[in-house]
Amino acid sequence: MKTARRRMDVNLEELDRVLDGAKQAPLSDDDHDKLKSVLHALVAMLARSPNNEKTSAVLGKTEESKTGDGAQPDANATKKPGHGRNGAEAFEGAKKVPIAHQNLRHGERCPDCEKGNVYGQKEPKVLVRIVGQAPLAATVYSLERLRCGACGQVFTAQEPEGVGPEKYDETAGAMIAQLKYGSGVPFYRLEKLESQLGIPLPAATQWEIVEEVAEVIKPACEELIRQAAQGEVLHNDDTSMRVLKMEREPGDDRTGVFTSGIVSTREGGKIALYFTGRQHAGENLSDVLKQRAEELPGPIQMCDALSRNVPKLKAGAEILLAYCLAHGRRQFVDVAENFPEQCRYVLEMLGEVYGHDAEAREARMTPDRRLQFHTDHSGPVMTKLHDWLEAQIAERKTEPNSGLGKAIKYLLNHWRPLTLFLRVAGAPLDNNIVERALKRAVLHRKNALFYRTLHGAQVGDLFMSLIHTCQLCGANSFEYLTELQRHARELAASPAEWMPWNYRQTLDRAGVG
Repeated sequence: MKTARRRMDVNLEELDRVLDGAKQAPLSDDDHDKLKSVLHALVAMLARSPNNEKTSAVLGKTEESKTGDGAQPDANATKKPGHGRNGAEAFEGAKKVPIAHQNLRHGERCPDCEKGNVYGQKEPKVLVRIVGQAPLAATVYSLERLRCGACGQVFTAQEPEGVGPEKYDETAGAMIAQLKYGSGVPFYRLEKLESQLGIPLPAATQWEIVEEVAEVIKPACEELIRQAAQGEVLHNDDTSMRVLKMEREPGDDRTGVFTSGIVSTREGGKIALYFTGRQHAGENLSDVLKQRAEELPGPIQMCDALSRNVPKLKAGAEILLAYCLAHGRRQFVDVAENFPEQCRYVLEMLGEVYGHDAEAREARMTPDRRLQFHTDHSGPVMTKLHDWLEAQIAERKTEPNSGLGKAIKYLLNHWRPLTLFLRVAGAPLDNNIVERALKRAVLHRKNALFYRTLHGAQVGDLFMSLIHTCQLCGANSFEYLTELQRHARELAASPAEWMPWNYRQTLDRAGVG
């Protein structure tokens, strides 16, 4: 167990005096304590804290340690080294320009040997060229005007084809929303950048644009919530947020403001939702589940052990509660420095379970097959771990009130929901998917610091929900937001056909490419 060191104020002159004095005579007790404290402080400052929570990063590698943390033995042994460069196929959003040969056509005589004919190759030679440009660019059209000297009639040139009536087109709103709510660039920072590039774009104007866009594409977010309610597994959690102007309802004594993240999965598809306000994650999830079809069975809910994450359901509704195994594992990561041997054992045992889950994922097992696989392979591991945890407390090998004792009790107290993946098909191991989703809200909080009003927070929630869902299903969020605005009437009529995973098919059916 680490012992706390008492604070000592030492300056460089004192250190020089102590070191010079050590040449003449042995150090006194006070000088010894000063020098020792300085060296320990220096080592602590230079020591690197682990940048992840893998067992090898937290406790270091040993020859006897097992391969855990979700990695398989020799997982990279047969992997061929790459060159680290992106091929042309990786530039999915790039403009594609086919170029025919300037002098030859398919089937013509070879100009070199003049004996054979030339034939087109399956794979063309590709060149990738990348250019820089402002996030939002402007074009100024100068339309010539002619005035009759007799009657005074003024004749103005027609604007070029494709120039719309609005100053800011659909792509402008999509790009501002993408930068603000997708990449965490505050309005004022984008204003400064555009000003340096010669494009005035005040922060107030940016807000007016995204507010108008949010109203147009609101049906897509509402449909997203409805479909998320039908999910098989719902992950939820929240993080603190700040809203400057927020009226308190009568009788509401809450002071905290939160952004809740909900990720719903169903048949491989994923939907991300964000809700900002005084409600906790469980209350927001409860509101979402009100739209769940009654004929569907109760979903699996994955969260951590905080009671505020569990929804209060209406009569007759039920859920299967699963707790995040990564949260339980983190309890031991936090005390690993003080209890290295015991924590290594727990982390490596859990690492085996994560390794089995990775193997099931790589093999693309069905939920039922995955359940059987975990039952056969992870079940014995978890049983052995449970026996070890109980023995630590029952045989008084661990002080219950110590950091390790509290970590052990956390696992034992929540053992059943932590091991739902051993009893129910499709139950996940952890809540990491929503933890990653909440990083988008955390990025906004870090860069913009706050929302000015609750309405502004709701606009941000809408865009974050659509943008992160696009990321989860592999869609281009900028293109998606643009097309929603261009087809606002069709979106309002049938929002289910304009989801991130199917809007391209809707455009193809309409003959719009």
